[in-house]
Amino acid sequence: MTSGGSGLIGDLMAAPSLKTTLMLALLALGLVALMACERGESPTASNSASPGAQNPPPMQAPVQAPVTPPIAPPVDNVPVVLCLGDSLTAGFGLPQEQSFPSLLQNRLAAEGYPHRVVNAGVSGDTSAGGLARLDWLLRQRVDVLVLALGANDGLRGQSAEAMAGNLSRIIERVKARGIRVLLGGMRMPANYGAEYQRGFAAVFPTLARKHDVALLPFLLEGVAGDPSLNQADGIHPNAKGAKIVADTVWNALKPLL
Repeated sequence: MTSGGSGLIGDLMAAPSLKTTLMLALLALGLVALMACERGESPTASNSASPGAQNPPPMQAPVQAPVTPPIAPPVDNVPVVLCLGDSLTAGFGLPQEQSFPSLLQNRLAAEGYPHRVVNAGVSGDTSAGGLARLDWLLRQRVDVLVLALGANDGLRGQSAEAMAGNLSRIIERVKARGIRVLLGGMRMPANYGAEYQRGFAAVFPTLARKHDVALLPFLLEGVAGDPSLNQADGIHPNAKGAKIVADTVWNALKPLL
């Protein structure tokens, strides 16, 4: 650089052409990055969380699907099983055909049932989110509801009473339409404390008795806590685990068909 210029512009004016071009390009890139930061943008984003007793990781990955999945086209005179849930229902980390609702569809077809299964699972959803989506989902025909929400409520440490209220309203609305309900229970890890753990688990059998609906005591029975049946996050079932979940749901669902 020469000392005859005034600041950076003077240096650029006195520099050789190629050097000037390179520095101007770098300045332009810097301004673009600065503008992105001011808008709150980031060139990369991390979805990881460090597990710990005081700050357990959220169960679900950030929502990638639309808040409300599209309603499948109706098929005349074909009964519908609607699976309303979170990433455990959506099949997070798996091909869609390996999600437990898809495996249920295969089982129904193999055993001669005409039912169509609709996967209304959304990663990260809570009981409040499911309640908010319900009216839209009920625009289609629904004969049986598999209700598998609440895991994210618990993993976020939300009130078990509030969760119970949301699930209760979902059940009341669908039963008023003559829809049969299978309520899938969930449990919380021990690091949430024994009192919260007991109160959370008690919500599901209490609601099943109150509303006289079928209960699947634990959706992840035989899968939770087994590294060989879960993905690397230790939370979401892998393909082998999803088959076990599908079998568990099937055994509870069959009497409602």
